[in-house]
Amino acid sequence: MNLEFGSEYDEFTKEVENFCKEYSGATITSDDEKFEMHDALSGNSSSANGKTVGRSEWQKLLIEKGYFARSIPKQYGGYGGEPDIIKSRIIAGAFAKYKVPNAMGGQGIDMLVPTLLEWGTEEQKQEHVESTLHGQTVWCQGYSEPNAGSDLASLQTKGELIDGKWVINGQKIWTSTAQYSQMMFCLVRTEPEASKHAGISFILIPMDTPGIEIRPLVDMTLKAGFNEVFFENVTVPEENIVGKRGEGWSVANSVLGHERGSLANPNATLNRLNTLINLMKEETIDGRRLIDVASYRDRLLQIQGKVLAVQANSLRLLSAKINPGQNVKLGGMIQKLVGTELRHELEGLAIDIMGELGTLYEDDPNVRGGGSWQFTYMYFLGLIIGGGTNQIQKNIISERGLGMPREPKVQAEV
Repeated sequence: MNLEFGSEYDEFTKEVENFCKEYSGATITSDDEKFEMHDALSGNSSSANGKTVGRSEWQKLLIEKGYFARSIPKQYGGYGGEPDIIKSRIIAGAFAKYKVPNAMGGQGIDMLVPTLLEWGTEEQKQEHVESTLHGQTVWCQGYSEPNAGSDLASLQTKGELIDGKWVINGQKIWTSTAQYSQMMFCLVRTEPEASKHAGISFILIPMDTPGIEIRPLVDMTLKAGFNEVFFENVTVPEENIVGKRGEGWSVANSVLGHERGSLANPNATLNRLNTLINLMKEETIDGRRLIDVASYRDRLLQIQGKVLAVQANSLRLLSAKINPGQNVKLGGMIQKLVGTELRHELEGLAIDIMGELGTLYEDDPNVRGGGSWQFTYMYFLGLIIGGGTNQIQKNIISERGLGMPREPKVQAEV
């Protein structure tokens, strides 16, 4: 998508493109499994001719240049620039064009940091934002429970304030990266007599606190992407609460809004599309490039059209966010709904066109892309459920956005 931004952005555009040319196809090194989810979401690809940069070094460089954490204040570890949707668009477009790896993301960076900037105390911002931005502190999210998934407000994990400390008991499930995380942001019920939405608090929990047990759950990717987490008399300071006591549902909704945007990042999808196009140019069948096979090219063009539409929608959302009085909540839901299904479709096309090679996985010497196509295909099937299932998203969008009748509730037989 080629956009003209005006002559006042020419110098900035040149600066960003020069940086991207230098780091085109760079490989970001890390042996740490905890970043595997980020790599799946980011759509990053590398080139044998590109530079090799350590993950922490890369994160620091992007922040110093203002290509990441651009509008986060310097005192919290960000670049400290003013919000500018045009510059954000220029950065994203250049990174995709030159196949430059995106910054590190994750639940802490994408979800908690903006929430703390909105709801946190000054002490909480000072303690957590910079270390999270630079990847020194990894977070997990303690939301879902065995009997509280789509109906999250039914959660039963209990928090009691005893002698100035929160004492927490209960269980969470589907907790991504819990086994690698230093911290958890967690929803607990602190007001048992209040209505279910009004009795919840949002509490920060160090994962090395005594009384926490983590049980990994191996999923279809053959990796433990999720976990069960158990709390038995887990004790944390009273000041670890974010927002007011009993008002955690409002804080949680802020997190969910950021989560939905991060699960279907349009720039990551564009990066992945470019990688797919390169794959189709390189791989052949009966001596023909895959991109020259009409049926494959037709599917690719359909996906490319959807990617461009999602990019245009993201620009609309970005513009609305900096204009007061505009509600982007439903727009974010649409982005999550369409974006996760689109990524799943894109990864599926890559597997289909590779034929029998598309069935290979993990350490097979003939696997393409290190098995990333297969891993991400399975992973995004999970993200269609994560952050609010797409079926629930459709209900909310149709009822609140389109004014359609509410879905009838089925009455249980007595």
